Amino acid sequence: MITRDVDAFLMRARDCATDFGPATARGAFLVAPDGFARAEQSAGDNRYMAAADAFDPVAALREHRDLHVALSRQLPTVCFAGHANTPDALFPNNVFATARPDARAHPQARPRLVVGRMRHAVRQREAVRADIRGWFGDVLGYAEVDLSTQPHPCELTGALVIDRARGLGFCGLSERCDEAGAALMHQAFGLRATLLFDLASGEYHANVVLAVLAGRAALVCADGFADPAVPAAIAALYAPHAIALSPRERQAFAGNAIALAAGEVWMSATAEQALEPATRQALDSAGFAIRSVGLAAIEAAGGSLRCCVAEVF
Repeated sequence: MITRDVDAFLMRARDCATDFGPATARGAFLVAPDGFARAEQSAGDNRYMAAADAFDPVAALREHRDLHVALSRQLPTVCFAGHANTPDALFPNNVFATARPDARAHPQARPRLVVGRMRHAVRQREAVRADIRGWFGDVLGYAEVDLSTQPHPCELTGALVIDRARGLGFCGLSERCDEAGAALMHQAFGLRATLLFDLASGEYHANVVLAVLAGRAALVCADGFADPAVPAAIAALYAPHAIALSPRERQAFAGNAIALAAGEVWMSATAEQALEPATRQALDSAGFAIRSVGLAAIEAAGGSLRCCVAEVF
């Protein structure tokens, strides 16, 4: 099922058991911020991006290395080199993602590398990287689903937030993902049900305003959705562990968080510092310890910790 009908989606989603696959990734990969600079094309529809004089390449490299070290303590994490002609490449989750087929329905199928179609030409260059494709195909044996050459934007786990345990997708539509692109991602990830919704004016990716944590909790920024019925429905699905974030928390990238283990949620230090006491208590009640890394320089590029992490399932 792929639909805009909130009630129909909820009816289907509530019937989905948590047996689609592992709720969290078994590994991760990063791309270093070599050539870190303001990409003017990307800035055209990313209101979170800072002015060019706020970019500090040396600080961004240092922060990214700290992130790599921190994540490596929790799960296997590799880092590919960046390049001066791809200044946004440190956010690889928009371009590359992985999926394992429904284990019960397709027990012999190979895991997949999905390559997305970026809206902007400066980011489309990232999709042709032979090293990342080769690592998955030749080294790990993943099958490849290449969406990068078709015309519909579909910026993978930037636009599409996935509940990996249930096989559910939450896809925010904007200039960076249209309905046709959403349908292609729904098929590529083999999801059971995907809810389509419009993001609020000025928002560019769903993963800035929504995070599903290990299949059992959600961080929801209601002001990031065009229709208030959508965040309300998502909150109902993940109750009692649906955690509402304030506009201030959203602006600090608290919604751009990720669970890389069952009991830990990762976010930037800026995001953690912005958390309200009630948010901290709600995460604790849901069984999540907060882990954070300082990413202030990286956040000048309009993304935060979750955007830096491409999950390996």
